[in-house]
Amino acid sequence: MSHREVLEALSGLLLALFVAMLSSTVVTNALPRIVTDLNGSESGYTWIVVATLLTMTASTPVWGKLADLFNKKMLVQTALVIYSIGSLIAAVAPNMGSLIAARAVQGLGVGGLTALVQVVIASIVSPRERGRYSGYIGAVFALATVSGPLIGGVIVDSPLGWRGCFFVGLPIAVIAFGVLQKTLHVQTVKREVSIDCLGALLLTGGVSTLLIWVSLAGHDFDWASVTTGWMIALGVLLLVAAVVTEMRAKEPIIPLRLFRDRTTSLATFASVMIGIAMFGSTVYLSQYFQIAHGMTPTHAGLMTIAMVGGLMVSSLTTGRIISRTGVWKRYLVGGMVLVIIGLGLLSTIGADTSLVRVGVFMAVLGVGLGATMQNLVLAVQNNTAQRDMGSASSVVAFFRSMGGSIGVSVLGAVLSHQVAGSVATGLAKLGVQPDAAGSSSAIPDMATLPAPVRAVFETAFGDATGRLFLIAAPCALVALIAVLFIHEVPLRTTIEREDEAVETV
Repeated sequence: MSHREVLEALSGLLLALFVAMLSSTVVTNALPRIVTDLNGSESGYTWIVVATLLTMTASTPVWGKLADLFNKKMLVQTALVIYSIGSLIAAVAPNMGSLIAARAVQGLGVGGLTALVQVVIASIVSPRERGRYSGYIGAVFALATVSGPLIGGVIVDSPLGWRGCFFVGLPIAVIAFGVLQKTLHVQTVKREVSIDCLGALLLTGGVSTLLIWVSLAGHDFDWASVTTGWMIALGVLLLVAAVVTEMRAKEPIIPLRLFRDRTTSLATFASVMIGIAMFGSTVYLSQYFQIAHGMTPTHAGLMTIAMVGGLMVSSLTTGRIISRTGVWKRYLVGGMVLVIIGLGLLSTIGADTSLVRVGVFMAVLGVGLGATMQNLVLAVQNNTAQRDMGSASSVVAFFRSMGGSIGVSVLGAVLSHQVAGSVATGLAKLGVQPDAAGSSSAIPDMATLPAPVRAVFETAFGDATGRLFLIAAPCALVALIAVLFIHEVPLRTTIEREDEAVETV
């Protein structure tokens, strides 16, 4: 495909990716209203988020494997249809159960879109040219992250209400489907189709069990409890069975031979650490701005522009430089160094930190992430045979999502514990009983609290959020060490590796 044809096809792929990212961010500001209207509980609030995260993460490697066996264009369009069906059901859901089920269906489609966009680009663009196109992916990711909460806030306050948040992505999905139908032309490799259904079932079951555990532990049951024990045991047992099955399968969902390549193994490990550090710490920034600084949800969403703006500029710039020079490792290393610096700076924030300083610190973190995330995938794809491109690309995304899920849950528990302790101490100094100001472990309505009590909560949330970044920094340091050991291989200028003999139709 010529550069113009690639750009035309890429427009459809980026629209599909935007829809996928938007589905996760647009609902953020609508959650309280949804739970109230549908008479939901705190557990239901959690499951609206967890359901999508669960099916998205668990299905990612399956979508990647399907991309190695079937027509990639058809799979992207199928994922769009699944996403649209889930969105429609969610938009008309009469109760919490229906909404949670619809969000799970949405997650299946989102998992397909996030995995397949990378795979399709790898099928039409050589690694040497892929850098700049990967930069566009980073830019779309940033745009969806910024615009999602803002769009959601506007829609929730409009006559459409929260249900409009699930309708908003449908026109974009339809346009993306049509653009892909017209512009995307991907060759299909002739291969014997043999899907390891048992391996897929065991892998999905094991991952789902562990994700449910890390998502609910500390909220619905204690970390050290009987429930934790049997869920970990079941999840590990299923994953061990999945590995044994994969070793014997003719066409495994995740070919274990991929991990014989040092770059793939190290990049996968680094992705887990980045997921923990990035998602685990940054997801609570919106809460920090709203509670510690008294900002509205919309204004808190605007503050994220500092980080995603840095991510967008860094992703586009490094992508173009890498395509021009073919050199990539220095940007991975430099990006990880900036991530560590950014996390270190953010670990100093508190309730009285100026918004300008916080914004600068977030921008540093965003620049580092922009130079890191997409280029880890590029490094893996450069070493991977075309017949395994779907599996290899999805493995990186899969482990990054797993790390993010773990980070969000564990650091969320840390945040809750530290806030509860600080609030209890602060209220005791004021001579106020916790029940008089709301539970020390709950998030109160700040507008209704007396000024001295409100200051206690602001300080508690501000200081605890800073500590989250301090905890996340060592994970980023471990990721940097893994990146340093990655061997830089010059980016190839062909779609296939030299040792491949591929028969196409």
